[in-house]
Amino acid sequence: MPKRAPETSLYAAVKAHLERLGLEPKGEVLGCDVVALGAGDPPLLVIAEMKGGFTLELLLQGVDRLAACDEVWLAVPATRKGRDRDRRAHRLCRLLGFGLLAVLPGTGRVEVLAEPSPYRPRPNLPKRSRLLAEHRKRRGDPTPGGGNRKPIMTAYRQAALACAGALRDGPATTRAVKAVVPDAPTILLRNVHGWFERVSRGTYRLTSAGEAALAQD
Repeated sequence: MPKRAPETSLYAAVKAHLERLGLEPKGEVLGCDVVALGAGDPPLLVIAEMKGGFTLELLLQGVDRLAACDEVWLAVPATRKGRDRDRRAHRLCRLLGFGLLAVLPGTGRVEVLAEPSPYRPRPNLPKRSRLLAEHRKRRGDPTPGGGNRKPIMTAYRQAALACAGALRDGPATTRAVKAVVPDAPTILLRNVHGWFERVSRGTYRLTSAGEAALAQD
């Protein structure tokens, strides 16, 4: 007997879930895994797409169905540590307006991980403030987006390099460096990168690591 495809094995559980919602589901309708109708005139039209795992292809199928129906449900087998357990996947489904079901193997039970309704993420005001501050403090656009092997040129690193530049020719006082970099007292004291060394009260010089950082800049 041929092995059933994962999508087929999910159908009974997905159909039962839609029936509990008061819908009339039918399988394989014009290329859609499941199409269900609800009461009303015009009737509520719901499409469900099923896959053996939470994949980009499943999301793209859902996107294709949006224009033709009122609700889209996505269904995948439940796992212990797969994408269906990833809260980012749940938020993505809510952002797109998709419902997400995890079907527990061998039980016929489904777990509703996301409801098919409009979603707006809760504002993260501290993170927004950090993004705004970092963007505004950076001079120019020193680091290409997309990731690279070089250290990211943050606003703090730019300021620390400016302090290092002020110490390039020898030790200097905090006051003198502050004339070039307003945050110099804090940067020299914290010495996050190990570039500075205090030689006396209020006076700093470059370490070998600081000289190397300047040479690479």
